[in-house]
Amino acid sequence: MTHPSPAEQAFSRAAPVRLWEDGFARDPRPYYAALRAQGPVGWAELAPGVPAYVVTDRRAALDLLHDTETFSRDPRPWEATVPDDSPVLGMMRWRPNTLFADGAAHLRYRTTLIDAFDLVEPHDLRGRVHRAVHLLVSRFGPRGEADLVAEFTRPLMALVFNSLFGLPDSASDRLDAAIGKVIEGGPQSAEGEAEYAGYVLELIAAKTARRGEDLPSRLLDHPAGLTPEEVTWQVFLTLGAGHEPTSNLLSNTLSRILGDPAFHSTLTSGARPVTEAVLDVLHHETPLANYGIHYARTPVTFHGVWIRAAVPVVVSYGALTQAVDEERVADRRPGDASHLSWSAGPHACPVRQPTLLIVTEAIEQLTQWLPDLEPVLPRERLTWRPGPFHRSLTALPVRFSPRSPDRPGGRP
Repeated sequence: MTHPSPAEQAFSRAAPVRLWEDGFARDPRPYYAALRAQGPVGWAELAPGVPAYVVTDRRAALDLLHDTETFSRDPRPWEATVPDDSPVLGMMRWRPNTLFADGAAHLRYRTTLIDAFDLVEPHDLRGRVHRAVHLLVSRFGPRGEADLVAEFTRPLMALVFNSLFGLPDSASDRLDAAIGKVIEGGPQSAEGEAEYAGYVLELIAAKTARRGEDLPSRLLDHPAGLTPEEVTWQVFLTLGAGHEPTSNLLSNTLSRILGDPAFHSTLTSGARPVTEAVLDVLHHETPLANYGIHYARTPVTFHGVWIRAAVPVVVSYGALTQAVDEERVADRRPGDASHLSWSAGPHACPVRQPTLLIVTEAIEQLTQWLPDLEPVLPRERLTWRPGPFHRSLTALPVRFSPRSPDRPGGRP
C-alpha cells in the first residue's frame, strides 16, 4: 500500500470548502472555483464536521464512476464515523437498493427498476403529465399569478409519481413535503426521512395486500424475487430520485426560459424545441449538483490526492458544468450529451428518457395554456434552497392573463 506524500498530507489539513453555508445556495460559483483551485479533487464539508473529497474534473469523475474495484457505493463504514443526527444521513444512509449496492446486488436491483419502467408506455406517461398540468393550471390559472415552484413543478412531480406508484392525488402534498425536508439536509432532515419512510411503508403494505397496475406491484412480482423489504427500499429510492431532481430540472428550465424573452418566444412559437432548454440546464445548472457518492475500499492515491477509506468522495456535477470553457460551450450543438448530469458508469441514471419526457411535456403544456407567462422578478433576484446536494429554487413567481382550462375555449 502506498502512503500519502507531504503534499497530500497538507491537502487533508487544508480548510474545507463549506458547501452547507447559506452563501453556497445563493451563489455556488466561488465555492466551485475554490474547489477547482485545489486540483481535480477538492476538500469540502457537506455539513458541519462532515468532510468529503469533491471531484471537480471531468476525467477524474469518469475514472471514479467507472472504477468499481477501487471504489464502493456502500456507505456503512462511513456511517459508523458520523453522529446519528447528522443532517446529511437522509441522503447518504445505506439502504438495500440499487444506489448503495455493488456488483451482483446492484445489477439485480437495477434490472428490476429498468424492467418496471420499461412497461410504462410513453403515451401513457405523456397522458399522466397532461392530466397533472390540467389539474394544477385549473387551480391557479384564474388568478393570473402563481409560484411555479410551489404550485406547479413540485406538485406536478408528486402527482405524476403518485399515479405511477398507484396512489391518489390527495397523497401528493405529503410526498412533496417529506422529500423536500430530506434533500435540504437541514435540522428537519430526520423528521422528513421518518415521514417519507412511513409514506413508502404504507404504500408497499397496500400493494403487498392488493396488486395494481403500478410500479410497486411490478417490483413485487418481478422474477428477481425481491422481498417486500427490498421493494420498499427500491421504491424509497425511486420516488425520491424521481421527484426531487426532476422537479428541480423543471423549475430551473422554466426560470431560464422565462428569464430570456428571446428564448421564451422561440419556444412558444415552436421554432425552438423545449429539449434544447432542458439540455442547457443540464449543462449549466444541473439540478443534482453534488452527489454520485463513492468510498475508497482502502486508502489510495487518486489523481494526485490521498483518499482515505470511509470518507465520501462526491462528484460535483455542478462544478463540472461550470468548468466547461467558453470555446466548448460555443461549439455545443443541440442534443450534445457531454455533460455528466445523468452520471456515468454502472450507476448512470436508468430512466433518463422518461425524465426528459416528463419535463418537456410539462413545459409544452404549461406554455400552451399560459402563452404570456412572464416572471415577476429578474432571474438574479430569485432565491435558492439550502443544501449541499441540489440546485433548487425556493420560488418562481410569475404572472399571466387569467385563464381557466375548464372554460370552453380556454385553451389556445
